[in-house]
This record gives sequence, structure tokens and C-alpha cells, in this order.
Amino acid sequence: MEYTVINWEEIGHVAVVTLNRPEALNAMNRAIRDELMDATFRVKTDDNLRVMVLTGTGRAFCAGADLKERAKGDSDQSSGPASVINSSPSFTTLDIGKPIIAAINGYALGGGLEMSLACDIRIASKNATFGLPEIVRGFFPGGGGPLKLPRLIPRAMAMEMLLTGDPIDADTALQWGLISRVVEPEELLPTAMQLANRIAGHAPLAVKANRELAYATDDMSLSQVQRMSAFSRWIVGQTEDAQEGPRAFVDKREPNYKGQ
Repeated sequence: MEYTVINWEEIGHVAVVTLNRPEALNAMNRAIRDELMDATFRVKTDDNLRVMVLTGTGRAFCAGADLKERAKGDSDQSSGPASVINSSPSFTTLDIGKPIIAAINGYALGGGLEMSLACDIRIASKNATFGLPEIVRGFFPGGGGPLKLPRLIPRAMAMEMLLTGDPIDADTALQWGLISRVVEPEELLPTAMQLANRIAGHAPLAVKANRELAYATDDMSLSQVQRMSAFSRWIVGQTEDAQEGPRAFVDKREPNYKGQ
């Protein structure tokens, strides 16, 4: 697919995907959604790519749904609930089986915030703004906000954001645990790349197992998690990478992990 509203760049084992509709604050329309789906599929299916960084151009990470498109009726809302359900994974699930780092460069509102919630790590520039303003416009935040936000930050804060539609700044987001770092705007992408390269340098199967187990704990009992943890430890221990790590330590060199 030829991209017109996102930028794609591969740097080593990292894919950098940049939403590129700055004139519309990177608002989510059909074109962005389709191209983002294609880009995430590329990351998912390319064994050379181990981490994805998602960011935006201009003043916004993503300002949510394109209201002009919605006002014209050119959206999935007009096609019935089935199309809405089917379209939701396109930009708010983003489960590619590999880590995704959201480098939030500005406004992350509505679907933009929900898209960041689908990422594994969120870092933000000091000028970032977060919010779910759908309720102000009479909409429902259908990209997972009401489900995911109370799992990521204290419920009292989540309810305030959901029911008022009021935004919060980057420092507040950090204080509430919505993001892990706040940096100067010019340091955002370098910081994201530093994290991405750090993760990409680890054994891919070990990263995958850690990531999967961390999310599994949301819906499993402690005994189930313990069994899954033991099984994951055994599986990862059988890999070539599990042998390479100790060898590299003994040889006093960097490990050469192959994802095998």
C-alpha cells in the first residue's frame, strides 16, 4: 500500500509509524485507519521488526475522530452497529504481538487517547494533552476508553475524565500513571527510540512471553497466572536465545538474539 496520511520508517529492528495529517490534527479518518492497519500488519508479520513506535506530526498525536467526516455521514456510525464493532480493532486494539511505544507529541483526544491506551508504553512531550471529550459532543468513546482507562489509572480519576470530558496535561497524566515519562518536545522521539532499541535488543520470544503474561493477569486468577508463568518460563528456556544469553555473558559480549 502506498501511504498518503502516515509516514513509515524502519530503523534497525524498529518501525516508526507517524500519523501525518497535521492540518487536521491527525484526526482519524478512513484513510488513516486503513493505512495504520496496513502498517501494523507489516510490523506484525515482519520478523525483522521487533518494536513499533507510533507518533504524530505537528501539534497533535491524534485529535480523535474526524468530525467533518462524521458530520457528512461518511463514517462507520451510519452503517449500523456491526460495522462499528468490526471497525473498532482497526485503530484501538493494535495487538500485533510486539511492543508498541506511543510517543505522544501533542493532543491525544478521543480515539487518539484510546489508540495510545492500546500501546504498551506511553511517553509524552511536556505540551501533550489527554482527554475523552466525546461526551461533550454527545458521542460515546467506543474505542475502549471506558474499559481501559479505569484499569490504567485510579478509578476516581478515570471517572472524572470519562464523565466530564475535561482534558489533563502531561504532568497530571504522569502523576496518575497514564504515561511513564514526560520529556521536552525535542527529546520525545529520541527517548522513544532509546526505549525501542533497548527492547529490540532483547530476545524476542522472551519479550513476547513477558508481554503476554502481563496482560493475561487482567482476566486470570492468581493460580492460572502462576501456571501460565511456569509454562512460559519452560517454553522460553527451550529457545536458542535462552542459550545465547548466558554464552554472551561468559564471553563478555553483546548477545546476538535471533528470535529462535
